[in-house]
Amino acid sequence: MENRISGSTRLLSLIGTPVDHSKSPIMYNYSFQKAGLDYAYLAFDIPVTKVADAINAIKTFNLRGSNVTMPCKSEVLKYMDDLSPAARMIGAVNTIINEDGKLTGHITDGLGFASNLRDSGVTVAGKKMTIIGAGGAATAIQVQSALDGAKEIAIFNIKDDFYQKAKQTVASIKQEVPNCIVQIYDLNDTEKLYAEIATSDILVNATLVGMHPYESKTPVKDATIFHKNLIVADVVYNPKKTKLMLDAEAAGCKTVGGLGMLLWQGAEAYKLFTGEDMPVEEVKELYFS
Repeated sequence: MENRISGSTRLLSLIGTPVDHSKSPIMYNYSFQKAGLDYAYLAFDIPVTKVADAINAIKTFNLRGSNVTMPCKSEVLKYMDDLSPAARMIGAVNTIINEDGKLTGHITDGLGFASNLRDSGVTVAGKKMTIIGAGGAATAIQVQSALDGAKEIAIFNIKDDFYQKAKQTVASIKQEVPNCIVQIYDLNDTEKLYAEIATSDILVNATLVGMHPYESKTPVKDATIFHKNLIVADVVYNPKKTKLMLDAEAAGCKTVGGLGMLLWQGAEAYKLFTGEDMPVEEVKELYFS
């Protein structure tokens, strides 16, 4: 790294909290070095209350751009000069591009999730899905799954501000993808959650439940409701296998972890940052195997 940093090196960042576990700096910096690109990527622990300061820093220090992780994906929206169609529809941003002080917000989470499933031999077309969560990543997954042909989507979240936002997502999907049946339910209605999981082809945890240091947590406490034809995907990637995934595997389910989603959404963002393709297979072998 130190051999390629110069006075012209352009900085990129990751903002959110926590970020100390993130593989993004390794993934991007390896790819920049491999391609001979004069960029460097650092992670900064930024709570929601400091998002405005972080955006000002991006402009002040002329960063090429930034990735955004939880819980800041919705908060950064208000500071963007422009939004991609997907970011506008989803109401969240995970990639910021800086063009001479004009900030454009993009969202690559849904594309990354879809690519990760395909990489594991799973498609959502014609499938019923139960998705737990209604934050930025969850919304991106819901919208992209509907666009990719999911037959039915059951969304579960506690009745907080995100729940109200999810109602808007449901309305948007019904308008844009009328063939997709989509409903939202209270996550505290355990009986309904288990009933939907029992009739689903794919279950997705799109929350932080189960992430280090809370590895013992799971959004589905009764593992007996898993059926062997169910595919269980988790956006959490630290640990590599969450309790949800371990419980599902014990019940005979196929599981898909969150590391691949990080890789593929990162590849989409990398192209936005640089205009080039990330060396995905090499990065996967070196850092995601």
